[in-house]
Amino acid sequence: MAQKISDSNFDTIIAENQAVMVDFWATWCGPCRMIAPIVDELSEEYAGKVFIGKCDVDENGDAPMKYSIRNIPTLLFFKNGELVDRLVGAVSKSDIAAKLDAIK
Repeated sequence: MAQKISDSNFDTIIAENQAVMVDFWATWCGPCRMIAPIVDELSEEYAGKVFIGKCDVDENGDAPMKYSIRNIPTLLFFKNGELVDRLVGAVSKSDIAAKLDAIK
């Protein structure tokens, strides 16, 4: 299961993990609900390799604003604390896995 990420722990998680994927989502977002099971599956498959978390844009405003999140779902990929890639919209498991493989 993907970990919950909030404004208060966002920067710490990015800094303390070599590879991170953050799913920016909201409960009312249909495409977010479509990829949620995929994100959870990948969090299990990449456990110990990539920290995978979810940030609810309705509960957190700072992190989405900092990274210019305008559409959800948006997946951000960080390596060594730096933003290296992003995917926007309901994307396939293979597309997400390819990005995860690039940062692990």
